[in-house]
Amino acid sequence: MNFISNRLSRFHPSLTVKISQKAREMTRDGIKVISLSSGEPDFDTPAHIKEFAIEAIKNGFTKYTQVDGTDELKEVITRKFKSENNLNYKKENITVGVGGKHVIYNLFMSSINEGDEVLIPSPYWVSYPDIVNLCNGKPIIVETKFENGFKVKPEDLEKNITKKTKWIIINSPGNPTGSVYSEDELRKLSDVIRKYKDVFILSDDIYEHILYKNTKFTNILNTSPDLFDRTFIVNGVSKVFSMTGWRIGYGAGHKELIKSISKIQSQCTTNPCSISQMAAMFALENKKTFLNDWLVKFEDRKNFLVDFFSSINGFKPFIPQGAFYLYVSCDGFIGKKYNDDKVISNDLDFSEFLLNHANVAVVPGVAFGKSPYFRLSYATSLKELKTACLQIEESLKKLL
Repeated sequence: MNFISNRLSRFHPSLTVKISQKAREMTRDGIKVISLSSGEPDFDTPAHIKEFAIEAIKNGFTKYTQVDGTDELKEVITRKFKSENNLNYKKENITVGVGGKHVIYNLFMSSINEGDEVLIPSPYWVSYPDIVNLCNGKPIIVETKFENGFKVKPEDLEKNITKKTKWIIINSPGNPTGSVYSEDELRKLSDVIRKYKDVFILSDDIYEHILYKNTKFTNILNTSPDLFDRTFIVNGVSKVFSMTGWRIGYGAGHKELIKSISKIQSQCTTNPCSISQMAAMFALENKKTFLNDWLVKFEDRKNFLVDFFSSINGFKPFIPQGAFYLYVSCDGFIGKKYNDDKVISNDLDFSEFLLNHANVAVVPGVAFGKSPYFRLSYATSLKELKTACLQIEESLKKLL
């Protein structure tokens, strides 16, 4: 029987999810694996947010809500955009979904026609191309370089724009690299996009508040407000509030696009979890004082890892300006052998080597469209990271 849809052949399950699952299985079998593959902060959701959610349950806020979010949550989101980003939205410009990924899926499902092209700078978050494929679009990968901060240059963007281009994705701070676009860089990209009236911008701002030193977050609309109707912003509470399991993401864009997204959501998930919406509302309208401590810890972890990988010949880490990932070139280990006959031919082989011989799970660069690299998440304790690095260093002695 052939009851599986052809559309599933267009993509593969997320490598980050796959590797995290394999690490869990190894741990279950008695092998202690340090998993640095998942983009999930190790900090607990702040207590005041949890307590508010508990009160919401006690008060009976456990029924269906509006399909794409309560009016109260949408109002809070509009105030967030005004106070933090100096952007003016109304409730009709806001959609709330089951995480940022869900919002992006709804966006592309409601806007992409068969054959429409989406420009995706590489390295990219693993799900972008597969979501585009699933929505009958065509992902067009735009290459970036280490020496350019893994950021797309205006000339490279323009030469990839065709009559079929529908969306351009800008992810800053970026996953997997932690690169952050400056005001000037965004202004120059805007100068290109402005020339193509039927091209739209997806600005993925999910790591907006995870920034280091004097790095400043800027949305492209802060530099080019004339692109307001052509820009869709996606954000959420997962990273900044450590609310990954609560599954609340939100988007802001043209009201007609928001209506289309709501239409799709009405036939799939319907409303996001009522309790999660209340928790997200409370989180967004209260101060993020806890984040100061988190950022200090993230920076300490980042600095430790940069020093470690810089000290070993064969590795070259990219120093992130935001997010909580380190993207490391492993080019110096390609072609190395172990166990007499096994050869490390690419970053996937190298990642599997680390999993099997160092008991450390990382994600190969091929998952993000850029090899030979691997990504590790430092959203875990410094103690755990130090142990992982010792195990990695010891495992490298097996390579010839």
